[in-house]
Amino acid sequence: MHQIKVLQAVLSGVTEGGRGVTGTPFPKQPEKALKLYEFEGSPFCRRVREVLTSLNLDYEVYPCPKGGSKYREQAQALGGKMQFPFFVDENTGEQLYETQKIIHHLFKHYGKTGTTPQKYAHYPKIPAVALIGTLVNGVRGVYINKQIIDRPAPQHLLELWGFEASPYTRVVRGVLTELEIPFKFHNVAKERWQDQGPALLRLKPGKYMPLAGGKREQVVQVMNRQKQDIQVPYLIDPNQNVKMFDSAKIVAYLQQQYG
Repeated sequence: MHQIKVLQAVLSGVTEGGRGVTGTPFPKQPEKALKLYEFEGSPFCRRVREVLTSLNLDYEVYPCPKGGSKYREQAQALGGKMQFPFFVDENTGEQLYETQKIIHHLFKHYGKTGTTPQKYAHYPKIPAVALIGTLVNGVRGVYINKQIIDRPAPQHLLELWGFEASPYTRVVRGVLTELEIPFKFHNVAKERWQDQGPALLRLKPGKYMPLAGGKREQVVQVMNRQKQDIQVPYLIDPNQNVKMFDSAKIVAYLQQQYG
């Protein structure tokens, strides 16, 4: 079943034409954490996550699945509406709802030129392609898991390393959404063609060497990988002192610990 979910996530990524894979190696990482109230299965939220990966920015996620109450109510209290995505940037003091406004804001403050590239400047009003991706992905990350009990959020944010279009990461994000678990998402976008391909099976043969000074080089040290390669998803739960790779194991852990 897990591999079926991964395959669906792969097909979901294909529908978006490869968006959410590559990003700048030297991002303008803000001083204060960017905060995104969203849910994994929303095609509108997906657009914003794709841009965050393109800019290689880290951000905090407060899952707002349909049927959930915790962060939906929090978003409404902050912004006055229960509409998603809802984006909070404490560095500029802005709170934004509309997807295109959020995208323009991200490129203005964290892009290299301050302007939105053409491919991100004029999304269709109805996100038909992204909606197809949600359907292909089995509508995961849309509704809250009704079997979870009402419990407080973890004391400390979980941390997840990945990138938007990673199918294995998408499966984990879907579970985090359905369990209403907030987390910090560390983007590990592919920075150049040598990064393309799964861990230990790159398009460039030989030993993998991340771009010197790039974000991936820093992440290799965080993951403490003996083979000096990047593997995502990678989860750290500081509440339980847990660090782990492998999406299937992460999903099982989340369901056991927080389900």
